[in-house]
Amino acid sequence: MLEIRPFTAADSSEALAARTELDAEDFDFLLGYSSRRGFDSYLEQLQAHEDGLGLPPGWVRSALWGAFVDGQLVGRTSIRFELNENLRAVGGHIGYAVRPAHRRRGHATEILRQSLAQLAQRNIGTALVTCREDNLASARTIEANGGVLENIIEASDGPTKRYWVPTAATPRG
Repeated sequence: MLEIRPFTAADSSEALAARTELDAEDFDFLLGYSSRRGFDSYLEQLQAHEDGLGLPPGWVRSALWGAFVDGQLVGRTSIRFELNENLRAVGGHIGYAVRPAHRRRGHATEILRQSLAQLAQRNIGTALVTCREDNLASARTIEANGGVLENIIEASDGPTKRYWVPTAATPRG
């Protein structure tokens, strides 16, 4: 059973290994992490961001949590509790990733489902979730969670699909 939750100090080894794995794919697994400051400091930073404190320019209140199956880190989610102009265009409310060795097992679909439930708890009825046009797996994940394609826009890294997805607070169908 997959669980999303905040990272703890005990997760540092796996989180840093996942960061290395996803860096090879040019994906920032641990947004804002600095090896100079260390993992414990990073955890404090994540909590501050969740509380809306000390946000870098262009950032919004958000949570970056790990996704775990039987205690093993299989991926992560970034849940943004509000949208700024950039996130409204290309970033959306939720960004997620699954470690390469754990793909094609339904983890992304479940990470997104649980992330949507977190937004529902904060009375956000629909979430913007985006993916590159050529990322077929992510498009399927979004659609499996009820995503409705609004449009495709040209972003700095290529065409991006923009979906609106009902959260658990919104009846589906």
